[in-house]
Amino acid sequence: MNPLPHALPHGALSLSSLDERLLQPGLKGLPIDAPLRQGAIGVQLAPHGKTTMSPQLFGAQLANGAWGVTLANARQTQVAHRFGVRRVLIANQLVARSDVRAVLRLLHGDPDFECVVLADSLAGVARLAEEVAAQGLTRALPVLVELGLSGQRAGCRTEEEALTVARALAGAPGLALAGFEGYEGLIASGDHAADVQAVARFIDRLCALTLEADDEGLFETPEILVSAGGSSYFDLVARGLGKLHGLSKPLRPILRSGCYLTSDHGIYQRDLAKLDAREGRPAGQGLQPALEIWSVVQSRPEPGLAILTMGKRDASHDAGLPAPLLFHTPGPGAPKSLPAGCTIVKMNDQHAYLRLPEGDPIDAVLAVGDLVGCGISHPCTTFDRWPLLLAVDDDYVVRFGVNTFF
Repeated sequence: MNPLPHALPHGALSLSSLDERLLQPGLKGLPIDAPLRQGAIGVQLAPHGKTTMSPQLFGAQLANGAWGVTLANARQTQVAHRFGVRRVLIANQLVARSDVRAVLRLLHGDPDFECVVLADSLAGVARLAEEVAAQGLTRALPVLVELGLSGQRAGCRTEEEALTVARALAGAPGLALAGFEGYEGLIASGDHAADVQAVARFIDRLCALTLEADDEGLFETPEILVSAGGSSYFDLVARGLGKLHGLSKPLRPILRSGCYLTSDHGIYQRDLAKLDAREGRPAGQGLQPALEIWSVVQSRPEPGLAILTMGKRDASHDAGLPAPLLFHTPGPGAPKSLPAGCTIVKMNDQHAYLRLPEGDPIDAVLAVGDLVGCGISHPCTTFDRWPLLLAVDDDYVVRFGVNTFF
């Protein structure tokens, strides 16, 4: 890979205020002993949108052609808007009056801002319509009807229910049916072949709903949006939505993958290996893991055990414990791979228990003060633990900082 630039492409977002932030000693993940202007990271130091909540990464994604940014709630939308994101899909129902009003205020005050929201019930449609009328929004609020899965998260359970909500949206003043949406990532039975078929059926249901609603003339937006796609089955989603033809208006199929940006060394690495196999691509040539947590060996209290200065407050553990990858003794030289059999077996709030394979030379080599780099499983619950992340090149030279706003 080529070395990273000293800044990400910004996608015309207003990020200068982040470069001017004065970072103070004690900031998690950045060992400085004097105040440092954030924009100077990468020049003076030489030693790294719901998934990341990072305006810099939003900007890079938009600059590389993203249609917009998917977010989870009104607060995240306010953060994105503050830094210049002008098209948002909120992939949840806005129900609290205060949340609906917050989004409507952004739309009312910024004619260039676009926001698409979800509904999966007549009650949800009514709440949106009441607030739009109360706020005097002069343009229709585009809404997607969410199709769900039985026993899973939100979303209409049947096509009939989804069409009932779509018809209500089409008849509600101030609202406009923009399309349909779903999340196939909840399909995970452990049987890969069965899951692939289930995902295909789910996307077929979304397409059939779209065609039926179009036949009824329910869509009121210039183009029809159909959205799905996590980071495990986006190939199947893209291929399935690509079969949707014959609509009365232009189609805008939207993937909402988030974890693709960094992938991981756990659930997504395994899922992407299956994706590579589905696509007939050689293993390891697709998306690569790009998120690591580095900590220090704090103690070697007994043979075969190293205690690291990393814990549940630093790394995700909801989808598997971190995977030890590399170690480095401070000084010249590149990090070295840890041998197979090194395993994080437990984490406390701020400690990780690294077990070393019995009889391996690493047990005599790894010392207090050494650095250990770990991969994680599930980026969504690691990004939110770090207000500032460091982006590094292949030689682990720090190039710039990336802020998060959770």
